[in-house]
Amino acid sequence: MNEDENLKPFEGEHFYERQDDPESGDTITKVTGMYKDWFLDYASYVILERAVPAIEDGFKPVQRRIMHSLKELDDGRYNKVANVVGHTMQYHPHGDASIGDAIVQIGQKDLLIDTQGNWGNILTGDGAAASRYIEARLSKFALEVLYSPKITTWQLSYDGRKNEPVNLPVKFPLLLAQGAEGIAVGLSTKVLPHNFNELIDASIKVLKNKPFTLYPDFPTGGVADISGYNDGMRGGRVRVRAKISQLDKSTLVITQIPFSTNTSTLIDSILKANEKGKIKIKKIEDNTAAEVEILIHLPPGVSPDKTIDALYAFTACETSVAPLGCVIENHKPYFVGVSEMLRISTHRTVDLLKRELEIQLDELEEQWHFLSLERIFIENRIYRLIEEEETWEGVIRAIDEGLKPFTKHLKRPVTEDDILRLTEIRIKRISKFDIDKAQEKIEALEGEIAQVKHHLEHLIEFAISYFQNLKDKYGKGRERKTELRSFDNIEATKVVLRNTKLYVNREEGFIGTGLKKDEYVADCSDIDDVIVFLRDGSMMVTKVDVKTFVGKDIIHVAVFDKGDKRTIYNMIYRDGKSGPSYVKRFNVSGITRDKLYDLTQGNKGSQVLYFSGNPNGEAEVVTILLRQVGSVKKLKFDLDFANLAIKGRQSRGNTVTKYPIKKIELKEKGISTLKPRRIWFDDTVQRLNVDGRGELLGEFRPNDRLLIINQNGKLKTIIPELTTHFDEGMIVLEKWHPKKPVSAIYYDGEKERYFVKRFLVENENKEETFISDHPNSQLEIVSTDYRPVAEVIFSKVKGVQKENLTVDLENFIAVKGIKAQGNQLTTDKVKQINLLDPLPYEEPAEEVPEEMEVKGEENLSGDEEQNITLDEDGQITLSLE
Repeated sequence: MNEDENLKPFEGEHFYERQDDPESGDTITKVTGMYKDWFLDYASYVILERAVPAIEDGFKPVQRRIMHSLKELDDGRYNKVANVVGHTMQYHPHGDASIGDAIVQIGQKDLLIDTQGNWGNILTGDGAAASRYIEARLSKFALEVLYSPKITTWQLSYDGRKNEPVNLPVKFPLLLAQGAEGIAVGLSTKVLPHNFNELIDASIKVLKNKPFTLYPDFPTGGVADISGYNDGMRGGRVRVRAKISQLDKSTLVITQIPFSTNTSTLIDSILKANEKGKIKIKKIEDNTAAEVEILIHLPPGVSPDKTIDALYAFTACETSVAPLGCVIENHKPYFVGVSEMLRISTHRTVDLLKRELEIQLDELEEQWHFLSLERIFIENRIYRLIEEEETWEGVIRAIDEGLKPFTKHLKRPVTEDDILRLTEIRIKRISKFDIDKAQEKIEALEGEIAQVKHHLEHLIEFAISYFQNLKDKYGKGRERKTELRSFDNIEATKVVLRNTKLYVNREEGFIGTGLKKDEYVADCSDIDDVIVFLRDGSMMVTKVDVKTFVGKDIIHVAVFDKGDKRTIYNMIYRDGKSGPSYVKRFNVSGITRDKLYDLTQGNKGSQVLYFSGNPNGEAEVVTILLRQVGSVKKLKFDLDFANLAIKGRQSRGNTVTKYPIKKIELKEKGISTLKPRRIWFDDTVQRLNVDGRGELLGEFRPNDRLLIINQNGKLKTIIPELTTHFDEGMIVLEKWHPKKPVSAIYYDGEKERYFVKRFLVENENKEETFISDHPNSQLEIVSTDYRPVAEVIFSKVKGVQKENLTVDLENFIAVKGIKAQGNQLTTDKVKQINLLDPLPYEEPAEEVPEEMEVKGEENLSGDEEQNITLDEDGQITLSLE
């Protein structure tokens, strides 16, 4: 019998019992029902007691016990972490390793614990030294916001020997400041860290009933796209990137890294991407210490901008973090967003502050009560009434009777405990009692009582003041580290390194990277697609592989870019074996991979007579030679593809001739017939695009360039590539007009004077500095208007204010070279310089380049008529009849 057939389910149970097997003689005792609940008990224990923080104070149990132990050990001096671990084990029923790791994690967040020694480095991933070598003590911030024994609820420790706090009375959104991560049984939590000052500002907004938003701020810095944050709840996602900039033409520098990575893992991912051929680097230097500095040296000829995008696409320079807000509330898991966490924390802080004020008021009133009693007792010599009393009861009664005439103004009745305290006053204190000083103390207490009552009556204002005080005391140096910015999606195929070669065997119909003995086509990567055109007029797009059969008689093969609409294919084909010939121009965008498309009319025997692929819409001129058939008069004529409109790949095309074509020869190479490309700049993602997002920079032809001017006084012109990265200090980005001058006013640090200069950008391939190189030199204003105007506001001199000066920069100085110093603006002390509206100027019309001219009308073959029209897009449409 099969072993499983011996298993029989218990009635009402979810597990099995093995029956006695008479053949083997074995007898197995039934499993008891106690196992039924063990998994649930274990899961509940892990969730509640180990992995998930409490909403009340933001601590997991081990963290709370560590902070309690640190408070018990606190004497202002550092304690060995090993000692703290041992002390915490009185409360935590687990090993010392888990406690030591938890202390290091808290200490590395640099908020609650002052650390001394090697506590590791979150940037490099280096671990902390052994607990016997490092020391810790509570920070001033922790002492102020974490502890208040009089309002703390206590419980017995696991062995019943000690008292430990159920929750610490934390008066700050600590969970959101530190973040938390834990994996329990059946659920997990991941609360991302937030900025200290922003949390306080948000808490104040909660108390003022104002709207607020919270976004994460990571200790490693970096750049984060929080568009999918979803308030930190399940389903949200945050993309985080390293901060990468170009140090020089062949060097990139990483100065901040994404959250959840370190320099070691980051460098490993870069090296792996390099080994796989996704990127190409020369070497990496890690100079990280207190700040991240990873230098990436590039080989000659490798684009820095493209490499930056490739680093984001193929390495840990971009990571995705999935937040999951889960906390413990009322001994149950509670899934909640960060906004609600902050509201709960803020209202709990108000409640704790109220309880502290109430306790403080009770203590002050109790002090006032006893000081008043003490004054009555001594000032009215009531102590003399007990001299003749022989019993203790008589003493108590005598004092009680003696006080009665003087206690009407007291706020509560006199109790026996009050009288007992009066009997404990020493004779020396009575003899030195100063009525005036006693009254001063009472009045001072009355002032404090009034202040506490005022705080209770205006509790929200008091809480706001409390939060503001925390920010003023501890907020300095805790500014936001992570820059928030929307990211553009990087297409891997556009930035991957072309690290292998594509070959083709045209006759047999094979393409691939393994055909090294055949014709070389282009460099490619293993994630590229390839487009193939065959002699029979069919087309296919397929993925790069070692060897792929696509069809015999290949006439054109190239690496395919799915989104490229500027690559135009010019084609002449014969319809069937003896039909007329047609001409068409088309692009290829949307396709299904590995599907065979027919670009002819589908008749058997159709053949492509001429084909060209043109990356920028070039339109060549070809000569068509006809066969001598019948009464054909004109056997030779030219066809200009510029006269044809660009249509879909499925269009039939226009008739070239109904006679057989003998030969087609290239007469003249093509020039672009496409409209100039319109380019926009999206300031949100700091990227160029052709999709209409952001500010329109203009229409760009192949040789047009962008002018970039930075605040540091440097400028350059570049070809507008969509992968270009821009510096943070960029103040001018526009289409460059070579004959348009740049005007600038700058402060010369060496001569301590302001200078004006106007110049043309003549060296288009070099970055140049147009202000003096003194460390104190700085650019004040810069303009690319033809006739800019500036306003100079002077500083007061001996109480005298000079009138503002308006400067017409065109008349102030002539256009000179970029290296010229310029003319001195003024000798007076300048307070501010503003750029005003420019003077009217009519810009000269742009010259239309030769390649944009429309070709003249002419017959294709002499025996057919043609109709040429201009469609709405400005494209030439030619139809033949």
